[in-house]
Order: sequence, then structure tokens, then C-alpha cells
Amino acid sequence: MKLSVIIPVYNERETVELLLKRVEGVPYEKEIILVDDASIDGTREILERLARDHRDQVRLFLHNTNRGKGAAIRTAIEHVTGDIVLIQDADLEYDPKDYPALLEPILEGHADVVFGNRFHGGPHRVLYFWHYVGNRFLTNLCNMATNLNLSDMEVGYKVFRADVLQRLRLKSDRFGIEPELTVKVAKLGCRVYEVPIAYHGRTYAEGKKITWRDGIAALYCILRFRLFD
Repeated sequence: MKLSVIIPVYNERETVELLLKRVEGVPYEKEIILVDDASIDGTREILERLARDHRDQVRLFLHNTNRGKGAAIRTAIEHVTGDIVLIQDADLEYDPKDYPALLEPILEGHADVVFGNRFHGGPHRVLYFWHYVGNRFLTNLCNMATNLNLSDMEVGYKVFRADVLQRLRLKSDRFGIEPELTVKVAKLGCRVYEVPIAYHGRTYAEGKKITWRDGIAALYCILRFRLFD
């Protein structure tokens, strides 16, 4: 089994090098596909150095304009060569120590897709009540649209059998990628599992990027990809 870890990156100079060390330390045969989404804070230069120093495991692709997380994920998918694909944010909110638990349902033949679950079982930082309310609303709406019973649709840790992920025709450029992935794997009839994960959420002062506008966009994406795509 070969694992492809795809990492969309935008302005994460404080965390990306440590994150890469943690990903490299996970004991699987793997490739790491980094996509820099036109960072302007020095992140790109760090990534170029890391890609030179780790040529055997790391590949770097560059966007010349900022297009969003979804666009970076779509770029990375084009270059996947592994059997299983894991999406990893670059901000250290998610811990690569959870990889074995996330991969287990697929490796044992039970699942096609695995979502992390930030709210049931793993340690998580206590932050932002209204973010939690918004997440519950969007997850419930997505569950109604897909007939799934997910606990955390917006979670960043999503893992796929590569052949399943490559069947999806993804279109979202920004954070709408989360509901789009969810709706489209449901339409395929994929076996979806959830696994408790740790979550070390950041404040906006620490670099968190998602806002209420992304919540409105996610609402639109749930309806769009369920009804019209």
C-alpha cells in the first residue's frame, strides 16, 4: 500500500516545516504532494527548500495566483500515484499521529472513504461556539441532502481510496470543496466511515482563515452539488 498525502498550503510559514517532519515520520510508504496556493509570506521559499531537500518523497506544485483550498486539492489529485489519498492541512490543527486510525477502515476493506471526527473521542481545543453551531447546521443539512449520518462534514481530515477520489469530477476552488467531496462520494454510494481524531484549533490571531462567508458558500455548495451537478 502506498499513501499519497496531499497538502494545500497558503501562508503557513510558521507551521509547514514542522508539519512536513511529522508527516514524514508516519511509518508508511508514501508520497507527499505539496501545492502552494500563491503564498506571499515566505512560505513558498520554505517549500522550495523542503522539496529540494526531500526529493525522494516530496513533490511541489505552484499556483501563480491564489485560487483556494479546493483548487490546490484538485491540482494535487492530478499527480497522485498512491493507493490511498489523505488530505492534510498545513496548519498543525490536525495531527499525523492519527493516520493509522484513519487508514484502518480502508486497509481492512470496510470503507472507501474515511472522515475524521473532531467532536467524539479525541482531544480538541475548546474554541468558538458559533463555529460549532455553524458546523452542526451545515453537517445536518448535508446529511439531509445525502442521507448520510456524518458528525463532522467540514473536517479537514478526509481519506479516500485513490480510485474513488479520481472518479470524482471536482469543481470547487475554495472551502466549498468539503461539502462537494461529501455530496459526491454519497452519490457514488461509497462506504463512508468516521474516526475520532485530535483537533488543535487555532484562533484568528494564530492564522485561522475560514470565516462566516465560507459557511454561506458551503450552504450554496451543498444545494448546488446535490441538486444541479
